[in-house]
Order: sequence, then C-alpha cells, then structure tokens
Amino acid sequence: MKDPRDVSTIDVFAPQTRKIVTGPLGWEVFRFGAPIAVGMALQVTFNLVDAYLIARLPAGRAGPAIGAVGICDQIAAVGTIISYGISTATAALLAQRKGAGDLDGVRRVGWQSLLLTLGLSILYGLVGVFGSEFLMVSVVGAKGEVARLGVEYLRVIVAGSFSIFFLLQLTSIMRALGSSKTPVAILVVGNVLNLLLAILLVYGQGERPAVFAWSLPIARALHAPRLELVGAAWATVIARSLALVPAFVWLASARGDRILRPRREWRAPQLAELGAIWRIGWPISAQYVVRVGAFVATSALIAHAFTSATDQTASTAYGIVFRVETMALFLSMGWGSAAQTFTGTCMGAGDMRRAGWAGWWAAGYDAACMGILAFAMGLWGAPLLRFFDDTPEVVAIGREYLAAVGPSYITYGAAIVLGNAFSGIGATRKTLRLDLLLVFAIQLPLCLIAAFWRGSREALWSAIATAYAASAIVYGVAYARSREFWRRSPGEAPT
Repeated sequence: MKDPRDVSTIDVFAPQTRKIVTGPLGWEVFRFGAPIAVGMALQVTFNLVDAYLIARLPAGRAGPAIGAVGICDQIAAVGTIISYGISTATAALLAQRKGAGDLDGVRRVGWQSLLLTLGLSILYGLVGVFGSEFLMVSVVGAKGEVARLGVEYLRVIVAGSFSIFFLLQLTSIMRALGSSKTPVAILVVGNVLNLLLAILLVYGQGERPAVFAWSLPIARALHAPRLELVGAAWATVIARSLALVPAFVWLASARGDRILRPRREWRAPQLAELGAIWRIGWPISAQYVVRVGAFVATSALIAHAFTSATDQTASTAYGIVFRVETMALFLSMGWGSAAQTFTGTCMGAGDMRRAGWAGWWAAGYDAACMGILAFAMGLWGAPLLRFFDDTPEVVAIGREYLAAVGPSYITYGAAIVLGNAFSGIGATRKTLRLDLLLVFAIQLPLCLIAAFWRGSREALWSAIATAYAASAIVYGVAYARSREFWRRSPGEAPT
C-alpha cells in the first residue's frame, strides 16, 4: 500500500486533498468540519423559522396547517432518506478515488451518481403529482381540512423533490472533493432565500406578524399571492432550485474536476458504477429508515401511554422537542460528513490508521458541540419551547424531556459521527447491523418497559437517554475493534 507522504503520491493531489492526507490531523479535521457543522445547524434554524411562519397564521387555519405539514414531512422524508443514501455512497467512493489520485474514476462516479439522482427525481416527482391524494387520504387517513391542505402541500413538495435530491447530491460531491466552505455557503444562501420567499408567499399582501411588517411593501410591489401553507412549499422548492445554480457551475469548473463535462463514453448509464453506488448506498438508506422509525415509534408510545382524546399535551411537547433534537442530529451529521471525507480520502491514499484517527477526532469535536448544545438547552430551553407553544403544561413536559435526554446528545452524536466514518470506507452494512441492534434490542424494549410497565414519562425519558448512551458504547467498541482501520497492511507506513 502506498505511503501518502511519498512525494510521487503527493504531487497528484489537489491542495485540499494534500491537507487531508498529510496535514496536522486534529487541526485539519476541525478546519474542514466546523463550517459544515455550522451550515447544518443554520439549516435547522431556518426550518424552525418556517414552522414559526405557519404557526402564526390565523388560529382557524394554523392548526390544520401544522397538522398537515407534520404528516407531509414524514412522507417526503422517505424520498430524502433514499437520496441521502445515494449521496453518502457517492461521497465515499469519490473520496476514495480522490485519495488514490484516480481523476477519471472521480469523474465517472460523479456523473453516474447524477444520472441516478435524476432517475429518482423523476420517479418521486410522479408520485407527488399523481399519488398525493392517495397517500394523504387513503394511506395516512387524514381527514377534513388537514387532508385538503396536506394534498396541496404534498403535491408541490414531493413533485419538487428534485431540488432537495440534487442539493444533497451536489453538496456531498463538493465535500468529497475537499471543499467544505462552498457547499455550506450554498446551503445558507438557499435557506435565506427560503425564508424570504416563505414570508412573501405564506402571507402575501395580507396580515402578518409585526416582526415581518417590512415585507408588506415588497409583497405589494411584487403582487405576491397569499398562499399560506402551500406558499411555504413553493418557497422551499424555488429556493432550493436557485441554490443549485452555483453548485452546478462549481462542478463544471476545474475545482469540481469538471464532473459535469463527462467524456462521451461515460454519458450513458454504466451498470458497474451504478451498482457500486447502490451497494454502499442502500444500507445507509435502510439505516436511516430504522432511525426515523425509532422516532415514530417513540411518538406512538407517547400517544398511546400518555395522551387521551381530550389531552394531547405530551404529544405536542414531544413534537416540539423533536425539532430541538434535529439540531443535535444535523450538527452530528455535519461532523460526520467531515469524518466520512477524511476516512474515504485517507483510505484511497493508503493510510488506514490516519483514516481511523480522523473518525475519533471528528467524534470528539462533535461531543464538545453536543455538550454546548445540552448546556444551552438547560439555560434557554423554556423560551425556545414557548416560541412554538406557550401552554404551561407543554413547556413543563418539554423541559422535563430536555433535562433528562439533553446530556445524552453527547453520546448520541458521537455514534452518528463514527457511523459516518465507517461509511467513508464503504462499511455501510456494518452500520446498518449496529443500528438494528441498538433500536430493536435496546431502545424499543427499554421504551416499551418504561411506557407500559413503569407507566411514567420520566421512565420513558430515562430509557431514551440510556439508549443514546448505549449507542456510543456500541459504536465506540465496534470502531476501536475495527479491522478495517487498525489492521496495518505490510506496506503501510505508521501514522
């Protein structure tokens, strides 16, 4: 196996790739990962603002709109999960080939992954156009105004799934090629556009919260229609589509290895490359289905055990703290993306021990971020909860949850980062097996016992925190014992 510090190897690397395989590891992981983590956190922040806009509609319309968007988000997430698997698999293969100095391989994988994303976009778009009513009414069972609003919203957001699919794909490719700041800038700009467009299209030329009074003259000048919930969907699709433009330009340039300018013989689908992407990608998609399923199962347990026909307080509180939990998830996915790029690139360069240590560094930085987040939730959790619902009982249950579960975000995030580090070297079936073990052998049994045998919310929150702590132990042991990272090949230089 080649030594990445050998001059003949280093000469083929772009400057960013050279830093990944030879620079001071702790500093390079931090420098690369911090912008990605910040960008992911900002993305969640803007999503929270979207929820705020919808919640501030008149009372008779805000309730059904919030109910509709909650259902639609879960349906739309299915396509995003599949797309995320493709993006992660592509990033892993690109990083490996970039680290090996295989420029033709980088261009082939990048182009073929875009063809796969296009196919998924067409398929899911057809589902949005022709299947939204069936999904919302016949499958989910939504009724009345929730069903009507949900069908309208779902038709736009799912038919426009190409925007999020390609945004995930293009920014993943950019990170895998060694760019951390440009994809973050694109995501931030896209979310700012989303916020501005949502204010204009949700409220149109009608009433709005006083904080957005500045937008009324703009809405009148542009003759913006008041679309309310469906306006939020259009704002999201348009903003994401506009954000794709600079990403496409970047990938057509030399910095993007001219992936959008493939050789003639590469332009048609190539089964070998598509198969390689799929083999790595499908376990990632399945893994996130398992993770999302665990959240859905927790929501169902709370609904069955701690709510009634006249008291939905516990479900409302969990729905709000789940939004907070997505901040922990996205921050960890940011550091995980950095770990994935480093492990894949170092693997391609032949330095597996450096790849392994990169995962530990990224997990450590994420743990520090999660500690800060948990501390912030302890100080400012109540105002954040009141931002969405100022009902005293909802706020009390939410604070109760954050106090019990918040500290375990440190371990929860570390497991996510180490899982992404495994993904960087293509070990995605291992991470799927680990998540199946965690959810079905630890988390769900503990939560069932807490909800129906112990019969208390506090016990359920403790069960969730215990499961999150167990995830770090399971992933930490698996990572520390991983033969992929720590078994040195005969020709491999020590780190």
